[in-house]
Amino acid sequence: MSAQVQAILTPLPVGTSIPAGTLRAEMESRRATNRRFDVREAVGLVVPLCTQLHELHAQGRTAFVHPSCLAYGGASGGLQLIEELAHAAPMLPRDRACLAPEERKGSEGDARASVFAIGAILYELLTGSSVGPGMRRPADVIPDLPPALETVLGKSLVADPKHRPADLAALAQALYQIVPNASEKPPSADASHLDGDGEFEVDINLSMMPPNGHAEEARVPSAPSMPKIQAVAGDGPFAVAIPVAQPQRLHGNDPTRKLADLKAALESDPRPRYAVIKDGMDHGPFSSVELLQQIASGSFTGDHVLRDTFAGEERAIQDWEEFAPFAEQAKLNRDIVQEKRALDAVVSAEKQGTQYKALLGMALMGVILAAGAGWWYRERTNKERELAVQGATDRIAIEVDAGLDSAKGAARAGGGARPSGGGSYPSLGGGMSCEAAQARYVEEYKLGNNGPADLTAGAYGNVLNRGTYLNACNVPSNMEVNVCAAVQNGRAVGVTVTTSPSNPGIASCISGQIRGMSFPSHPRLDVARTTFK
Repeated sequence: MSAQVQAILTPLPVGTSIPAGTLRAEMESRRATNRRFDVREAVGLVVPLCTQLHELHAQGRTAFVHPSCLAYGGASGGLQLIEELAHAAPMLPRDRACLAPEERKGSEGDARASVFAIGAILYELLTGSSVGPGMRRPADVIPDLPPALETVLGKSLVADPKHRPADLAALAQALYQIVPNASEKPPSADASHLDGDGEFEVDINLSMMPPNGHAEEARVPSAPSMPKIQAVAGDGPFAVAIPVAQPQRLHGNDPTRKLADLKAALESDPRPRYAVIKDGMDHGPFSSVELLQQIASGSFTGDHVLRDTFAGEERAIQDWEEFAPFAEQAKLNRDIVQEKRALDAVVSAEKQGTQYKALLGMALMGVILAAGAGWWYRERTNKERELAVQGATDRIAIEVDAGLDSAKGAARAGGGARPSGGGSYPSLGGGMSCEAAQARYVEEYKLGNNGPADLTAGAYGNVLNRGTYLNACNVPSNMEVNVCAAVQNGRAVGVTVTTSPSNPGIASCISGQIRGMSFPSHPRLDVARTTFK
């Protein structure tokens, strides 16, 4: 029996077990098969127990009262306190839920604490649930529950011992009056002591039982449904009809529905009874609704300490069976949001990186295209310049003056007189303009003997008309260049360069290029002119 019970329980704390033959073993066995104690059976068990505990505490003795220290069945057929188990604090969570708040710090309870224990045990027998956060009113679980029974439970489950009744005999009498003949009649007692006496007054608002929002309304039992009938035990007029038991509908292992049910149960108690310790400070008190909202928003996490101000119990939120699922769900949601943000950041970074790469590629392509365009433009300019020089060569007119007087012209014509004076020619220095060299030569020229034959115009044109020296000066293709060169003894002794449009820098550059060129050598001064368009 014991092995079977442990197999059907939720996981137990390490090193704990359910004592065989106890009320706890019977309760867990029924819980596994979705069965509960009915009202008559439950009241029949706790009324004699109240009498036993009343006699125990009358002797000044104390004990921890919970289902695991109560023997179930046996010769008496009721409950018997197991003394050796009643002096050790229970380890099972459901047993600890039956202890009065003042006992949960480790001290055994008196009669007042046992009143709370009787109420907690009776509540679990009827509903199958433990006393604590999220507990439902018994009438919500058992529609035909006597209203007086729920009232007695509310008085016995007052969390503050100063406002809780201490008369176990009065409790036994009150329960017996609600369900007569469920057990032997207890000793006579005044049931009104459950409401208070000269020393205390019961404050039902401090009960662990959630408040009833419709307490003034008469509870109308729901109409019973027609049971299914199964005929057995023979034929004829003596056949017996037995109704088939209707299995209780549960939500199975649907975690979403279970979480919704737990949330609804927690929110049924609107009282602000929970405080949270965060950063060394108390926050609250909060109602169940407010606390769940704070957990969902991330204000409180599973490692923050939660205190039930009614039960006087505190532990981390993740250690509360009622609140741990919500803290876990909130953490899961935060992790999902964080992962989504991280993924969005990675996608954004990759997208930005791709854009940067595209821009860099476009920039490099632009540089390559610009370099290619620049090279093409230079080649085109040089080509146009060469074509312009070549075309100008066809139009150029070179004037070569072998002599600058009538005698020189006559000599070229094959007649006329040659200059006299021994045939010597003036020798000019360089650095002059073309016109200045020409004027100086005329001034110093003396007639003399015939010298060597004069050079032809083509001999000078082969040098001056090439135009390659223009490239060194970066002459634009649209510029017109006029050159006048006075050449003597193989060098330009006078050069004049004009450009259109005017550009003194380019003109000076071209002039320097011509002065450094070599021409055919002749002692006479010859003037050559050329134009590049």
